[in-house]
Amino acid sequence: MKKWKNPKTIVALLLASMLLLSGCGSSGGGNKNAGNANTGNTNQNAEAGADTSPITFTFFGADASPNWNNMQDEVGKAITEKTGVTLDAEFDVGAGGGESKIALMAASGDVPDLIFAKGELSKLVDAGLIIDLTDLIDKHAPNIKKIFGENMNRLKYSNEDPSIYSIVSNMGVDNQYFDATGGFEIQHRVLKELGYPKVRTLQDYENVLKEYYAKHPTTDGQPTIPLTLSADDWRIMITVTNPAFLATGAPDDGEYYVDPETYEAKLHYKRPEEREYFRWLNHMYNEGLLDKDTFVQKEDQYKAKIASGRVLGLIDQEWGYMDAENALKTSGKNEYTYSHFPVTLSEEYVDHSFQPAGVDGYGIAITTACKDPVRAIQFLDWLASDEGQILRNWGIEGKHYTVDADGKRVIPAEITDRRMNDTANFTKDTGLGNPGGLYAAMSARYGDGVKDSTGNYYTINFPEQIVELYSDAEKESLAAYGATTWKDLFPQESDFKAKEWGALYNMPVPTDGDYQIIFKKTQDIIRKKIPEAVLAKRENFDKIYDDFLAELDKAGAEKMEAEYTELVKARVALFTGKEIK
Repeated sequence: MKKWKNPKTIVALLLASMLLLSGCGSSGGGNKNAGNANTGNTNQNAEAGADTSPITFTFFGADASPNWNNMQDEVGKAITEKTGVTLDAEFDVGAGGGESKIALMAASGDVPDLIFAKGELSKLVDAGLIIDLTDLIDKHAPNIKKIFGENMNRLKYSNEDPSIYSIVSNMGVDNQYFDATGGFEIQHRVLKELGYPKVRTLQDYENVLKEYYAKHPTTDGQPTIPLTLSADDWRIMITVTNPAFLATGAPDDGEYYVDPETYEAKLHYKRPEEREYFRWLNHMYNEGLLDKDTFVQKEDQYKAKIASGRVLGLIDQEWGYMDAENALKTSGKNEYTYSHFPVTLSEEYVDHSFQPAGVDGYGIAITTACKDPVRAIQFLDWLASDEGQILRNWGIEGKHYTVDADGKRVIPAEITDRRMNDTANFTKDTGLGNPGGLYAAMSARYGDGVKDSTGNYYTINFPEQIVELYSDAEKESLAAYGATTWKDLFPQESDFKAKEWGALYNMPVPTDGDYQIIFKKTQDIIRKKIPEAVLAKRENFDKIYDDFLAELDKAGAEKMEAEYTELVKARVALFTGKEIK
């Protein structure tokens, strides 16, 4: 995919923005080490005598950041003191993932200096609004170069356009997962009362919710909800449709399933086993166990229900309901918070949550609007330095952590208590949180399990600290299942071969032509027909699902899948050097 400004693209984006303004929103879419990095010394400025005079950069983040405090938090003030940089930041709100805002930016050309665009970056690249960072990194960003090392080629946009348009920042390089924060969730109070039953299959999960609900139809005077999901905008993928492939033994490749031998891609909904997952959701609805408001509630309503303590089960990622869970913790209701299980359709399937994808992910970019890209990349490089990473993860020495006689960083008990039980206020005051707090997505970073030159971990997510942050309710549940962390219950990275194509949610796709038109049509069909199938009478489910698959192909899914297959093959060639036919 080339870097060009196509008049047809701009016209299409202008039309899209007009539709968005009128209320018709659009919908869109490994290298591991042993846990130690050769970090060298912790020199903190990327370049000797780097400019630290006051400067302000504008920034847009495609994720919500409800605790953003205009860099008046303690870490933010320290960043400004060290670099001279202040961020005039705006973040997406709700569940939009930045899609609407970024479509308008691409159409108008009005962009901030820095942007974390998630999956919408291609729109800005094709509109000619993102600069190639290759030379800037080479000349001014030694810390970023050190972090990515031999994985620099994974930052390249495509075979046709090997520019580096963004620096992967939503995931840590050489990350080792020490905990599971997704899967199928059940409140600790439920598990405890039922004697910590086996939770391995959908039937097990259903049995637990059904038994407890029968005993407790109300919670604190309100109707108990056995299971609720969030289908607000793109969140439908996280809690409704993505679990279909995880529960049937496939990895997360976005809207597609990729054959690991042939690299052939198809919409994952076409897998017969996934039909059975959606049949189970239909069964849960007809049994009165799935919240009747699942497909109409907004994200804030979803979180409010969780925060009330009356939702027994979720199928989500922890970041999706963290605010609501933190409210429960703040209220002293740890037993109303959630466990995590690798539930599948039957025991013949295994959850692939931890199948490695190598270095790949969303990243931060510098736009053509930036008047001083050298200063911008120097800022991003300082954030990627040892000093910058330790500040973003651990905070300020003497205030948020101490160093003991053996040189080990230690978080005081009172800070741990605030991190755990007053999370929102703690983050707003300090800028800290997991992972990386308010500044996590703003530059490259090492992942969990990587140690700096002092022998300490870069992040606070390592086994001892994770366990330290668990509530008594969590520890009790884990002990009952013979586990130390939730990840102990899941299949491990070593059980899988790394995906040669990386994280496909980050793969550039055409932003004009038939692909986007077909993708939009198929997304509209998915977001209409999946809820229809789930909410149908049992006897109508198969007809609706058959019609759904037929509609996808009628909309051009097979043509889209063929094009996507070629993109996957090209990406494997880019990442591995293989010649793919």
